[in-house]
Amino acid sequence: MKLRPLGRSGLNVTPVCLGGNVFGWTIDEPTSFAILDAFVAGGGNFIDTADAYSTWVTGHMGGESETILGNWFAARHNRASVILATKVGNRMGDGGHGLSRAHILRSVEGSLRRLKTDYIDLYQSHIDDADTALEETLETYDALIKSGKVRAIGASNYNGARLGEALGVSKARHLARYECLQPLYNLVRRADYERDLEPVVLANNVGVIPYSSLASGFLTGKYARDGALPETARAGGVQTRYMGEEGAWKTLGRVEAVAKSRGVSAAQVALAWLIARPSVTAPIASATSLPQLKEILAAAALALTPAEIAQLQGA
Repeated sequence: MKLRPLGRSGLNVTPVCLGGNVFGWTIDEPTSFAILDAFVAGGGNFIDTADAYSTWVTGHMGGESETILGNWFAARHNRASVILATKVGNRMGDGGHGLSRAHILRSVEGSLRRLKTDYIDLYQSHIDDADTALEETLETYDALIKSGKVRAIGASNYNGARLGEALGVSKARHLARYECLQPLYNLVRRADYERDLEPVVLANNVGVIPYSSLASGFLTGKYARDGALPETARAGGVQTRYMGEEGAWKTLGRVEAVAKSRGVSAAQVALAWLIARPSVTAPIASATSLPQLKEILAAAALALTPAEIAQLQGA
């Protein structure tokens, strides 16, 4: 797969990023290893996780996904060939959260230990922290980059104003800046990103790695209007967020029409649309099986025509 630059970070990544939220949640360690092995064998080099994965599972404290990834790195001896992204700031099982200097410094050591590595390629603010000054957060990241523990930083779940403010602080104080944004963005949820965030990232050459690229599985076509919900951990959330919206079903219909005409899956089309967006570096998608992973990898080779893109976007 052709590599893409991630902002000005010097990191070059494949046009699809493997999401690590499922590791230790919906798939166990052996299955996670099989997915990771196949992703790398298929040409992928970019993996995203977070220290808070998967605190939403009863009995989990956070760090479960990072631990599995660390065990995989140790078993495969391939850390140098992978671009590793993780996140800090979301609430952990012990209650710790935020982007204060103390919490970041404590958290980065925990992530490095679990990941069995001495550096993180992309360290991201998982969620904005209005209670901590941007200067404190960015000064802390700047020190981590100078120490060699982090190569580049990014932001997730920021709005356009706060991202712009953070970039301004970095420029004025000569600090490391957010080279990457991780927003919620897919064919069903477009407006917030395109109106508020896309102008900021394009003006500042910030890379973009959207999450929920397949709308938690809705855009794969496995959900039916009147059928029973799939027996998956995400089904209830998909029902709440997407299945009651007529617009979501119309979008899915367009995705399925393009997929049928090209002889590919709906998931490939939805991911290929994101890859084709000028502002997007690499959409994040997770897989719980090898057939799902095959579709994710195949999306990188699917070039949509301008007519197909217009059809997908509708009015």
